[in-house]
Amino acid sequence: MIPDRPWDTPEADWRDQVNRVRAGRALKPDLWPGGAQCAFALSFDCDHETFELGAGKSAIGRLAWGEFGRRTGVPRILDVLKRHEQVASFFVPAVAGLIDPDALKPITEGGHEIGVHGWIHENTSKLDRATERDLMLRATDALRQMTGTEPVGHRAANWDLSENTVQLVAELGFAYDSSMMADDSCYELLSDGEPTGVVEIPVDWVRDDAVYLLFNREPPTRPWTSPEAVFDIFRREFEAAFEEGGLCQLVMHPFVIGYRSRIWILDRLIAHAKSRGTVWFPTHAELAAWVTNPDAYKEQTK
Repeated sequence: MIPDRPWDTPEADWRDQVNRVRAGRALKPDLWPGGAQCAFALSFDCDHETFELGAGKSAIGRLAWGEFGRRTGVPRILDVLKRHEQVASFFVPAVAGLIDPDALKPITEGGHEIGVHGWIHENTSKLDRATERDLMLRATDALRQMTGTEPVGHRAANWDLSENTVQLVAELGFAYDSSMMADDSCYELLSDGEPTGVVEIPVDWVRDDAVYLLFNREPPTRPWTSPEAVFDIFRREFEAAFEEGGLCQLVMHPFVIGYRSRIWILDRLIAHAKSRGTVWFPTHAELAAWVTNPDAYKEQTK
């Protein structure tokens, strides 16, 4: 691309950029497990201290803010999930896990999934291929050693992908990625026009709590939406998915949603979804397995 004169970019170049990663075949199933009307996939990005460290900073107060996510936010989230008897996916930067590996145990013991979320919440889009591959491997190995389980899912920190990310996710054998936004239903990722075999479980800023509730000095952003309004947005996303028989996927952060004045959003969303009828609450790994091969999933879960 030509940054200062993009209109002069040759067609072959902009086509190469657009086709580097695309949405492939749709993976919206005809039915959900147990005859559920829709799927409701909850996820939590446990950035903790790496929200600061991954930006190359180390402000003491902001590190404590991240610590709140681990110390208070995650336990509150786990309590809500336990009371509703539901599971979710937790994406953890390796360094956030290494700071206190014991804090991962309540997550795995609760039957929840832990996925890869970078080494130190680094900006993947700024990395060369070799560095990105090394960090992805290191993060996977570290989470495996800490949890005793094999991570099968990947989510890029801040959803910043390089032109190599999807190829690396496929090369390293991940079942799914959850960093892209080409649909609100699952699809297979294409790389340079070729199917990768990787399921994309799409995210979106509109379904992310941080967009509405995060405080930042740099860049200067302030929470601009009330918790009641955030609940309404998420509820409407769920309601539309329910009516379509599709998927509602949410992203939340323990150091954002985990406050007393906000954790009720999660609690009420789950209660509302359960009140509407039969809803499947899968981990992202379960969701990827189902949309890929429902028969194999049924056999594995007998």
